[in-house]
Amino acid sequence: MTPHRHRMGRLRTVRSSLALGGVGVLAGLLFATNAGIFAEATDRQPQDLRDLVRDENERMQEVAEEVGELRAQVEELVTLRETQGSDEAPDPADTAVEQAAGRVALEGPGVRVELWDAPFTEVPEGYSADDLVVHQQDIEAVLNGLRSGGAEAIAVQGHRITSTTAVRCVGNVLLLDGNTYSPPYVITAIGDPDVLQQEVLSQQAVQIYLQYVDAIRLGWSMQSEEDIHIPALEGNLSLEYARVPGHQPYQPEEAPAPFPGGDPE
Repeated sequence: MTPHRHRMGRLRTVRSSLALGGVGVLAGLLFATNAGIFAEATDRQPQDLRDLVRDENERMQEVAEEVGELRAQVEELVTLRETQGSDEAPDPADTAVEQAAGRVALEGPGVRVELWDAPFTEVPEGYSADDLVVHQQDIEAVLNGLRSGGAEAIAVQGHRITSTTAVRCVGNVLLLDGNTYSPPYVITAIGDPDVLQQEVLSQQAVQIYLQYVDAIRLGWSMQSEEDIHIPALEGNLSLEYARVPGHQPYQPEEAPAPFPGGDPE
C-alpha cells in the first residue's frame, strides 16, 4: 500500500470513528432528555388507580369545603334578610320541604347500624372472597328498612342521605357523592328506635346478611340511641341528565283529554 492510500484509509477510519462517536453522543442526549421528561411526568401524574382515586378525592374534598363555606355565607345573608325584612314566623310548609330535602340538620332519638368486613386473611373453605366483605346491596337493604320505618333523617358515615344520593361500592370501598370511605360503615337514622329496628330486620337482604354474620363473622351492630345528630346536606340538589347534543331536553307530551262519557268501547 502506498503512503497516500495508507493516509486515506486512516482518514476514513478517523471519520467513521467521529461519526460513530457523534451518533453515540446524540443518542445519549436523547436518552437523557426522554428520561427527564418521563421523570417530570411521573412527578405530575399518579402511576396507579389508587393514587388517582386519592388525588381526586382530595380535590373533591377541597371543592366541597369551598362550596360549604359559600353556602354558609348565603344562608347567613338569607337569614339576615329575613330577620330585617319580616318578623313573621316561617311557613311550616317551607320548613317541611327543607327538612325533606335534607337542608335542615336534625337531632333526636334513633338507631345506629354498623357493618364491617369479616376478619379473615384467608378465605374459609366453601366461601369466596366476595362473601367476606360488605357490599352495596347490604347498605341499601339497611337504608330501605330505615325508610320503611319512617326515618326522619338518615346519614352514612356522617353524610346526609336524600332521594338524590347515590350509594356505590367498588370492592370494599364505598363511593358516596364524590367521597370514598372504608369499613366499618356507620349508618345513623332519627325516628322511633323500635320501629326502625323492626323494619331493618324484616328486610330479606338483611336476614341473609345476618346468616353470614353467624357463619363467617361479617360485622354487624344495631342499637338504639337517645340523641343522634344528623347534619344538613352539603351537596348540590340540581339533577344532571343526558341529552342529544343540539337538542332540547326531553319533555313528555301532554296527556290526551279524557274521552267524553268514559272509555270508548
